[in-house]
Amino acid sequence: MQSNLPIDSLQLSSMAMDFTSEGQSYLMDSFGRSLLKELQDNARISVAELARRIGLSATATAERMKQMEEAGIIHGYSVEIDREALGLDILAYIRMSCDGPHYYKLMEFIQTLEEVRECHHLTGGDAFLLKVTTGTLADLEALIEALLPFGNPVTSLVLSSPIERRKYATTGKLITTARKRIVKHR
Repeated sequence: MQSNLPIDSLQLSSMAMDFTSEGQSYLMDSFGRSLLKELQDNARISVAELARRIGLSATATAERMKQMEEAGIIHGYSVEIDREALGLDILAYIRMSCDGPHYYKLMEFIQTLEEVRECHHLTGGDAFLLKVTTGTLADLEALIEALLPFGNPVTSLVLSSPIERRKYATTGKLITTARKRIVKHR
C-alpha cells in the first residue's frame, strides 16, 4: 500500500542509491519535474512553500535541489533585468561568418564585448549568432564596424518580441508539433 505522505529525506537518499545505473533519471521523476516547473514560475519561492507544492518534505526538497544543481540540471537562480531600464534600447541579432584564420580571434574578441548578451556557434554558412544590446543605433553601427575585421556581419534589428522567454516544458515531451499535425488532418 502506497502512502500519500510526502517523501522524507531518508526515502530520497534510498532512491538516490537505487538509481546509479540510470544516471540522473530519478531526479527527473514527477517530483523533479514539478520542482523545475515551480522554480521556473518563481525562483525566489521558499523551500517550505516549494515542498508543499510538489508534495515532498522541506528537507527532501532542499536535498533534491542540491542534487539537481550538482548534476547540472539547475545551473543557477537569476534575476531578469529590463534592458531598456538600463538605457539599452536597441536589441539586434548579428550573424557572423568568418574563415578559419579569423575563427579563434573572433571568439576571443566576442568575449570582450559587453554588448554581446548571447553567442551561439552554428552549423551552416554562419559561424556565430550574436544577440546584442546597445543604447543607440550609432553604438550598434560601431559594434558592427568592430566586427568587420573578423568576417562578414549580417544584422537584424528586433522590432518586438512576442515570446521573449518561454519556460521549458517539464513534462519531458514536446507535443505541440504532433498536436498541430493531428488538428490539420481532421
